[in-house]
Amino acid sequence: MRENLKQYNEYLDEIIGKKDIKNKEELLDEILTQIKFFQHERLIHLIVTFFEGIGTILFLGFGLITNNVGMFLLFFVGIVLFFPYILHYYYLENGTQSLYKKYFKIKEK
Repeated sequence: MRENLKQYNEYLDEIIGKKDIKNKEELLDEILTQIKFFQHERLIHLIVTFFEGIGTILFLGFGLITNNVGMFLLFFVGIVLFFPYILHYYYLENGTQSLYKKYFKIKEK
């Protein structure tokens, strides 16, 4: 998904660089469709990140309550996985925001 978002942003940059945009309404509809796809992906990653974070906190809590080394190990694994989830969600969020801006630039032309 990350590569798709990057390629689509580059494609829109090329179109914005042109003086005249053909089939402007079709292009705007296509952009809105792509935005919906990326919004859905962003929502899914937000939900996964949220539950992964909650699970990580629970592992820490159970580890502190039970003094179980296995829970601390799971907490560590959760922390290690949590940061890539955050970075990927951050990329999706910023990429989708850039699509909004490009949509409005094209609409103004």
